[in-house]
Amino acid sequence: MTVICVFAIPTYFGLWAILAYISIFVYAFVGVILLKMTICIKLETDWAKAAAKAIQSDDLDEAKEYSHFSRRDSKNLNGSQISSAVIESMAENLIDFKLSPMMSFALFGVTGAVAFRAINTLDGMVGFKDKEHINTGWFSANLDTIVNYIPTRLTALLMVVAAAILRMDAKNAWRIARRDHKKTPSRNHGWPMAAVAGALRVQLEKPGQYILGDPQELLTGNKILGALRIRDVTIALWGLLCVAVIVIIRFWFLPV
Repeated sequence: MTVICVFAIPTYFGLWAILAYISIFVYAFVGVILLKMTICIKLETDWAKAAAKAIQSDDLDEAKEYSHFSRRDSKNLNGSQISSAVIESMAENLIDFKLSPMMSFALFGVTGAVAFRAINTLDGMVGFKDKEHINTGWFSANLDTIVNYIPTRLTALLMVVAAAILRMDAKNAWRIARRDHKKTPSRNHGWPMAAVAGALRVQLEKPGQYILGDPQELLTGNKILGALRIRDVTIALWGLLCVAVIVIIRFWFLPV
C-alpha cells in the first residue's frame, strides 16, 4: 500500500497544484503524459505483427524472440505454440496495460490510472506463489485480482461483441469463455484468453498448466493478426464505455 501511495498521492497533488497555480493547458499536457505511461499499445502491436510475419515465413528463431513476454521458455516451441504464447499474452495484457487503466482513469482520473499501474506492476514483480514471494506478494496479488475482477468479465463480453462485428465466431467465443475461464491459474485472465480462443476457433495451450478452446482451426501466424483485430475493436468499444462513465460521473454526480 505504501508503494501505491508513493505514486498516487504526488500525482494527485502535483496535478492539483499545476491546475491551481500554473495553467490548465500545462495540467492537461502533464496529465496526458502520465496517462500514456499507464497504457501500452504500440510496442505490443509491433511485436505481434513481427511474430506473425516470422511464423508465416517459417523463421522460428526470430519468432521465438517475441514469445518471451508470455513468461515461458521458447527454446523448444514450434510455430503453433509461439502463436499461442503471443495470443495468450495479448489477451492478458489487454486488461493490465490497456482496459483497466482506461477505466481507472474514467472513474478516478489520472491518479486512478497511476494507482492501478502501481498495483499491477507490484503484482507483476512480487505477486507470485513461489517460496521467495509467497509471504511478500500476497497483498499485491490479491489487490490486483480485486481491481481486475469486473474489467476482465466485461472484457470477455466485449470481445464477443467484437467477434460479431468482425464476423468471427462470436457464439463460440462466449461458449469457450464460459467453459474454460477457470482453467488458468488466474481467476481473472482466463476470461479474455478463453474468449479469444473461441472467437479464433483455436486451442491455446501453456504446456503443463492449461488448455483453452478447441482445435477447430490451425493455429497459424494469421491467427495472431486476427487476435489483434479483436483486441483493437475491443479497445474501441471499451473507450466508448469509458466515455459513458465519464459523462455519467460528470453530469449526474458532479453537476455544475
